[in-house]
Amino acid sequence: MYFPVAGNIGIFCQSEEEFEDFTKMCTELTYSSDNLNQKYFELKIPIAINSIGAFPPAVYTHLYIRRPNIASPEVGDIDFVLSLDDYKKLKDRILKGEKIAGASIYDRPGWDTIEIRNPEINALAYISTQEMAEKVRVKF
Repeated sequence: MYFPVAGNIGIFCQSEEEFEDFTKMCTELTYSSDNLNQKYFELKIPIAINSIGAFPPAVYTHLYIRRPNIASPEVGDIDFVLSLDDYKKLKDRILKGEKIAGASIYDRPGWDTIEIRNPEINALAYISTQEMAEKVRVKF
C-alpha cells in the first residue's frame, strides 16, 4: 500500500561537520523563519518526484536538518498521511495487536503518529493525519 506524502522530509546528520554542511544548504534551499521553534522549513522550490511504476508521485515542501543523535542513528525520515478515518482504523489495528510489518505507535507526548521501521532501510517513516504532519513542522 502506498500512502500520500505529507510533504515533510528529514535529514538526520551523522556528524557535526555534516550538520554544518546540510544547514548551509538548507539556508539556501528554504525560506527563513522568525519562529524560533520552527523545525521544518519551507522549500523555495518543492522537490517533485514523478510516479515510477506503481509508486505514486510525491511532492516534498518542507525540510528538516537534525543534529547527530546516537540514540537514533537513522539517516532521515519521511512523513505520510491518511484521512482521519483511515488513520484511526490503522491505529486501532496496531493497538489491538495486529502485526503490521514494522509498525508501532510512536511513543512521544503530544504526538499522534505511527512509526514504521524496516531493518533493511536506514530511515524512518511516519504516518499521521495531514493536521498532525503540519503540526510537527514547529517544535511543540
